[in-house]
Amino acid sequence: MDTPSSLLDEGDQEFLLDVARATIMGYVTNGKIPLFETEDPRFKEKRGAFVTLHEKRGALRGCIGYVEPIKSLLETIVEMSIACSTRDPRFDPVTADEFSNLDLEISVLTPLEEIRDVDRISVGQHGLMIKKGYFSGLLLPQVATEYRWDRRQFLRETCRKAGLDGDAWKEADAKIFIFSAQVFGRSLM
Repeated sequence: MDTPSSLLDEGDQEFLLDVARATIMGYVTNGKIPLFETEDPRFKEKRGAFVTLHEKRGALRGCIGYVEPIKSLLETIVEMSIACSTRDPRFDPVTADEFSNLDLEISVLTPLEEIRDVDRISVGQHGLMIKKGYFSGLLLPQVATEYRWDRRQFLRETCRKAGLDGDAWKEADAKIFIFSAQVFGRSLM
């Protein structure tokens, strides 16, 4: 799924974390989006990615991303940093008072791969997306690990995230997709 050339090295990861941090802090405090420039082709490549905020005690505080490679990686990180901190419909917008209590995480995705054999799902390595009719749900690879789910529970929870019955993945018209993610993070402040 992921090739070594598509993996981001530690310097690349730090750059994207700096971008996300500066974007969140700048947008939340004064409504401004900092400008970032790079000539690095890896950041200009279209990639799916999610930006996630967690409270220090582990509770989710915001998570939004693009599954598909819609925009350049740099644009995606900027846009999703704003969205996860101010537009996640599950939470009130983040305030500057919260910055010291938040951890930042970025998940850079590989392209989706449709599968028929659920035994191909490797918990901890793969994220899941399930589509059935107009419904779809996605869970990042780290979610299954965090909750210690096995493959079947991961499938059930992804169906529930889509608003479907937990066993909807077994139905003939359900589509199951796997993907990998390179996940990295640090404290927001």
